[in-house]
Amino acid sequence: MAQSCPAGDGASVTYPVSKKVDQQDSYFGTTIADPYRWLEDANSAETGEWVAAQNKLTQSYLGTIPERAAIKQRLTKLWNYERFTTPTKQGGRYFYSRNDGLQNQAVLYTVKKLTDEPRLLLDPNTLSTDGTVALAGTSISPNGKYLAYATSASGSDWNEWKVRDIESGKDLTDHIKWAKFSGASWTKDNTGFFYSRYDAPNEATKLADINYFQKLYFHKIGTPQSDDVLVFDRPDQKEWAFGGSTVSDDGNYLIITATQGTERKNRVFYKDLRQKNAKVVGLLEAFDASYSFIDNDGPVFFFKTDNQAPKSRVIAIDTRKPLPSDWKEIVPQAAETLVAVNLINNQLVLDYLKDAQTQIKIVGLNGKLVREVALPGIGSAGGFAGKRGDTETFYSFTSFTTPATIYRYDMKSGKSSVYRQPKVDFDPNAFETRQQFFTSRDGTKVPMFIVSKKGMKLDGTNPTYLYGYGGFNISLTPSFSVANLAWVEMGGVYVMANLRGGGEYGEAWHQAGTKLNKQNVFDDFIGAAQWLVDNKVTSPSKLAIGGGSNGGLLVGAAMTQRPDLFAAAIPQVGVLDMLRFHKFTVGWGWVPDYGSSDDAEQFKALVKYSPLHNLKAGGCYPATMITTADHDDRVVPAHSFKFAAAAQAAQGGAAPVLIRIDSKAGHGAGKPTTKQIEEVADRWGFLSRSLKMTPAVPAEAAKVAAQ
Repeated sequence: MAQSCPAGDGASVTYPVSKKVDQQDSYFGTTIADPYRWLEDANSAETGEWVAAQNKLTQSYLGTIPERAAIKQRLTKLWNYERFTTPTKQGGRYFYSRNDGLQNQAVLYTVKKLTDEPRLLLDPNTLSTDGTVALAGTSISPNGKYLAYATSASGSDWNEWKVRDIESGKDLTDHIKWAKFSGASWTKDNTGFFYSRYDAPNEATKLADINYFQKLYFHKIGTPQSDDVLVFDRPDQKEWAFGGSTVSDDGNYLIITATQGTERKNRVFYKDLRQKNAKVVGLLEAFDASYSFIDNDGPVFFFKTDNQAPKSRVIAIDTRKPLPSDWKEIVPQAAETLVAVNLINNQLVLDYLKDAQTQIKIVGLNGKLVREVALPGIGSAGGFAGKRGDTETFYSFTSFTTPATIYRYDMKSGKSSVYRQPKVDFDPNAFETRQQFFTSRDGTKVPMFIVSKKGMKLDGTNPTYLYGYGGFNISLTPSFSVANLAWVEMGGVYVMANLRGGGEYGEAWHQAGTKLNKQNVFDDFIGAAQWLVDNKVTSPSKLAIGGGSNGGLLVGAAMTQRPDLFAAAIPQVGVLDMLRFHKFTVGWGWVPDYGSSDDAEQFKALVKYSPLHNLKAGGCYPATMITTADHDDRVVPAHSFKFAAAAQAAQGGAAPVLIRIDSKAGHGAGKPTTKQIEEVADRWGFLSRSLKMTPAVPAEAAKVAAQ
């Protein structure tokens, strides 16, 4: 019998018909119904009609929200600011990207001196009329003559690589297809580069078909892809991937990193490029830890590793004496988590996380501290790229209220100087950020950041958006977001929780949120929400949750486990069918984090929290807007389609359950500015109604929108 649900805003919503089919699967003696299996076929006319009907309903609903236009107007004004990436130097030139504000895609520029007038090298906005072709990767040849660049259409993970002559600005005839999750690494003689690709897929089903057997190739400039030389593959290991691998800065070695799905462990091979027809040599094949190549000193290779150090350390391995007993520790594990290392000016630049905040330390090759880099405040720093002989580098610094500012750093003097500082139409002094630790269900202390206007009243009435991820060793750190700034301007509170499953506290923290421990992640998220309610930051009627991809799973699990705790939920491009995720594109690669329904014990854990399988008929679910895209070939849209159909059928209350399906878009990378603004305006508009926000937007924006 359906339970009694509170009144909501979706009483008048009539959902499109989602037919049910008699599809049942048996898992170790347990029968699981999958009545919306037909929605997995994204190419069928029936699915297309369902998508059109759902989008029509969603846009009709969003169109009735009066605040949405004002929100979009304010977002557009905030988004219109100049922003840069950190410059990199190669072949006597600097390269960086710049967006003048509302350009759909950032533009690549080059200069020979930082004071020179920049020269446009590649404008992705000219590659399509609607900004849906994005620059997905770049690699400059050592002599600074060639640019290898990858493009992605409509947000797909499939990339095509081309080569541009930097001096003339014209493309050569080179054209690489069917690359995915690959960089391009040039040889020292500038004659070509290494890259990874898959075999050509079926064109009609390329956005859903599973991807196995990646291969590493060498492409010689001026030749067709059919002539590319296969350098390394493993026909006996369908899940191994090589990502393009890395040529050492001295040009002597090709370092091949073999990964297996999203497992943090990897294998390392190398090939001596000075010797013709040299064989690939296995260096680290135990698959016992993560090994990230930093640089080399002749035959001595430097690695960042979590081998015997869950928060990571730096070691040196002499390839002539590669046994673990001969390894030399350069930088031991610290209390903080080591996330990245670069070798510049014959010194190691160490990037640490301390309670999800950046610390940068510089040490000599003997491991002794030279200095700590003084950062502008509590936030996130990134960059510090360069070569061993460089005496300068660049980094960016950002926080929740500080747009990414680019600094030039002098490695000799230790001085930072501002290179580019954006100006955004807001007063950072009107906001405050604090870090709060709370106790999760099992007693674990978990941090979260709370961003609000200054002087927030703790009376339980603040509309609050709680965001999380909690997976794949990915760390959430403070960063500037126009979308989140607009939310706080509207009177909302933005909260970012650093859940287990992430990388904030090293590999042990990551593993505590994987496979049979995955429930810890959801408990942490629910614990964050409960703390916010208990401490009167907000209340269940004013609390919304959001997250994307693995974070979409997080939202789906939280809203099905504790629907009473939230007024609204926005699962974005989420992994929502935990029994079949591994059957599409690269979903099999997530098994190290999630486990698999093909394993009896793991199936029992997965089915307990799989969002699709834990919706209960007549449940009182929060107002929900599911978001996905028709070209998402990482988390295929079938996850969101099936969850939306099931949630609409299960909803026992009046709160709406909608799905927003973007066209010519993918998992999120490379999404044009116009689409980003539209999506955020829909998100905050939906929440402004669901959380009954008044006023929903700044008075000035509302006035302009009304006009």
